[in-house]
Amino acid sequence: MPNIALSWQASAVVAVCCVLVALAAARVAPTDRAALARLLLKRRALTVASFGGEVGIILGLYALWQVAGGLSLGHIGEAITRGRDLWRIEREWHFPNETSLQNLIIHHPLLVQICNIYYATMHFGMLMAVLLWLYLRHRDAYRRTRTLIVLTTSDCLFVGMVPVAPPRLVNVGMVDTAAAYHQSVYAVTAQIGADQYSAMPSVHVAWAGLVAIAVITATRSRWRWLILVHTAATLYVVAATANHFWLDGVVALGLLGISLAVQEISRHIYFRYRLFGRRASETAMPDADVLALRDTSRSR
Repeated sequence: MPNIALSWQASAVVAVCCVLVALAAARVAPTDRAALARLLLKRRALTVASFGGEVGIILGLYALWQVAGGLSLGHIGEAITRGRDLWRIEREWHFPNETSLQNLIIHHPLLVQICNIYYATMHFGMLMAVLLWLYLRHRDAYRRTRTLIVLTTSDCLFVGMVPVAPPRLVNVGMVDTAAAYHQSVYAVTAQIGADQYSAMPSVHVAWAGLVAIAVITATRSRWRWLILVHTAATLYVVAATANHFWLDGVVALGLLGISLAVQEISRHIYFRYRLFGRRASETAMPDADVLALRDTSRSR
């Protein structure tokens, strides 16, 4: 299976192009609001600028994520050792065995191939679909989600600098399902191959939890809870395909929780600061009026 994901080079180029288009659209937008035609042109140009800037931010972050995987180059031995340690810790802590999950599908080729495709495409595909929906229908929720993506992915990148091998590259009795069915998304080059040793934490799981939070909090539709199917499917697929340990997902969700807490605390502090400044300005207004009246009476 070919790697349909953008490389970091392609992501970076597209991101730069989107930002340049956004800046150009913002500069050429007319400022004359008198003419209706020019006003419509201005709005369209600003829409292009806003959308292009957002796409540039997301793809730029995706490029950084791709680059970070290459940092494990030259530390493959350490990555495998840490992978074995994770497997041992999970057994000591009585985590469900990833092998039992794989055994549910391993004798059903169609299910295995569906899981492989889901792992390869749905993490980024679902994220982009949800972001586009939020951008078009729930702009305030989009901004919150975009910030949460930046915080969470940055945290994952930081932790991912410590290389950890996935179960399929550690001798724990699991099958590399993608390689078995020629559906692996990893190239044979050294740089991309090193990315396979950055399994901790699972960005797939982090993004699956993130889009669930975004959809559930953005709308009141009864159908919003269906997004949890994607989250549950991602949790199963990353383990059943031997691409991640349970602890990879646990750490990813923990980082998502920390990022969400940081975001909410920052928002609370920001709004408290604005409210305090507004109240201070409102209480200062009567004093200014009194002084103005006093100066007027004295001049008379």
